[in-house]
Amino acid sequence: MSLASHLDELQRKHSDIERQIDTAMQHPSMDDLQIADLKRRKLAIKDEIEKLRTQPTSH
Repeated sequence: MSLASHLDELQRKHSDIERQIDTAMQHPSMDDLQIADLKRRKLAIKDEIEKLRTQPTSH
């Protein structure tokens, strides 16, 4: 998988989790632990995206 396609996939996952969080926040019955888990996953993906973007490319 190329770096660009990997970054695209991570961006897609990040957006999907963000939508899940938004939906969960609109439902007061949603478990706070589930929301916290989604936020942790979103942050981990964001960190991975930043790491890949700042990684020096080798030619």
